[in-house]
Amino acid sequence: MQVDTPYLEVDTERLETNVARVADLARAAGVDVRPHAKTHKCAEIARRQIDHGAVGLTVATIGEAEAFADAAGTTGCTDIFIAYPLWPTPTKAARLRSLADRVSLRVGVESVEGARHLGSVLDTGTSSPAGRVEVLVEVDSGQHRTGASPERAGEVAAAGVAAGLDVIGVFTFPGHSYGVGDTRSGAAEQEIRALHTAAESLRAQGIEPRVRSGGSTPTIAFVADPRHAGVLTEIRPGVYPFNDAQQVEIGSCGFDEVALTAVSTVIRREGRRIVLDAGSKILGADRAPWATGYGRLLDHHDARIVLLSEHHAVVEFPSGGEVPALGYIVRVVPNHVCNAVNLVDELVAIGGSDSRWPVIARGRNT
Repeated sequence: MQVDTPYLEVDTERLETNVARVADLARAAGVDVRPHAKTHKCAEIARRQIDHGAVGLTVATIGEAEAFADAAGTTGCTDIFIAYPLWPTPTKAARLRSLADRVSLRVGVESVEGARHLGSVLDTGTSSPAGRVEVLVEVDSGQHRTGASPERAGEVAAAGVAAGLDVIGVFTFPGHSYGVGDTRSGAAEQEIRALHTAAESLRAQGIEPRVRSGGSTPTIAFVADPRHAGVLTEIRPGVYPFNDAQQVEIGSCGFDEVALTAVSTVIRREGRRIVLDAGSKILGADRAPWATGYGRLLDHHDARIVLLSEHHAVVEFPSGGEVPALGYIVRVVPNHVCNAVNLVDELVAIGGSDSRWPVIARGRNT
């Protein structure tokens, strides 16, 4: 397949291997997989995850949930969790009610006020949507972004029950697992402690936390730790089907496990520096403080993207070794694959029969 650069390409064999590996890991640990589809936003990949045993999908927005509800015939998924502390307007509430008529729907709350508000806008009559929407209380496990303190989870859950909501458990996202050193293992420990405390807080209110949901791509390697047995019931990793430069740098995958790259052309070469036709509008602009560049090259591990603008990436190569020539095609591993995917309308899938996969939830940010 001839495609003009730059574009995002998926190695389907590596994708399949990554999806199967996490499915097997979760199965061995006795937990469900509910992958976060905000990473790929693609029905073709969701179908593969469901085929490998995922119990449903996680999304970040009502718009993403609507896109995947529309694609249920393709993915086989009719069970969706909006893992976000929603504060619905009347319009958003109407959209939630419509979704609850089409799929099994879960949403998140993080405060007493949020639980009461959600119950009021969903209408808690006998046959109301509130009775069809399952609710999880979000708790903070160390990222300090959103989520109640684990000790207060029961208070939030009780407010939800009083408002007519079906509160079924707790969830967290250990986003502080992104870092070098022992960051991943430390975040995994905090995640388990937070979920355990939150679950006990619900039980103290007479509410059984049937679902205890956590997990990120950097922490899924610790899901089988026997010290964590019985705490998690499901994990929600997002990046793992593709992986990216961040995952490589923090040690949660190797270059041979990267399944998505930006295919780009060398448009300038001077000494040991080249310029590519892939900038921030195809790679995304994320660069964590600990990252060693704005992306990595799949076949040149020591090279670094040192400068990034909208349509250019400047790459420096260390001394020794070959530098790609003008017109040469290279594959760039984006730092943050979720942002890169949200910049394109389709993914070019290679392996077996080449095809193009629409990014169905692109831009569905509300």
